[in-house]
Amino acid sequence: MFTGIITDIGKVKTVSKDADGKTITIETGLDLSKTAIGASISCSGACMTVIEKNASSFTVNVSGESLSKTTIGEWLAGREINLEPALKVGDELGGHLVSGHVDGLGSVAMIEPVGESLKIDIKVEPDLGRFIAPKGSVSIDGVSLTVNTVKTDKNSHIFSLNIIPHTAIETTLGKLCVGDKVNVEIDTLARYVARLLDSQT
Repeated sequence: MFTGIITDIGKVKTVSKDADGKTITIETGLDLSKTAIGASISCSGACMTVIEKNASSFTVNVSGESLSKTTIGEWLAGREINLEPALKVGDELGGHLVSGHVDGLGSVAMIEPVGESLKIDIKVEPDLGRFIAPKGSVSIDGVSLTVNTVKTDKNSHIFSLNIIPHTAIETTLGKLCVGDKVNVEIDTLARYVARLLDSQT
């Protein structure tokens, strides 16, 4: 589990294809001395398992399934990504509980400065949009955020986020452009409430 509070912006060092997907090495400023082989790190919202490491980088295997469901299939050397080590017992839960299991992709529909902050609109498919509600939680590229507003019709589900200056600087969200794809994870509570309601119909 994770909190959605990013602790480092890493950079993709190498990407290579393998039999089942890709092997990716990521440079980081995280202290990896206590990170065990087999530990989990959220990479822009996707939970990845460390298979190798040194003092300044770690390597993960990415399955074909993960490549098809996340933005990882588009990653190239030099790309910046949000990093967060797995939550430990006793750690502060500053964001919301994030599983690291990406539910789907969104696309940036609009970016608008509002004072010193940024208003970012994210468009998602209807089957994902039904889980997103005003003032609810959502994870975008691994960042825990609160949904401001939701606009929904038959073909379009768009929700708005407010990105404060600190978040824009300390994560990759401040560098998003219109049309960019992002990893979206809905709030776990919303998923189970929807499942319960579906079972009663």
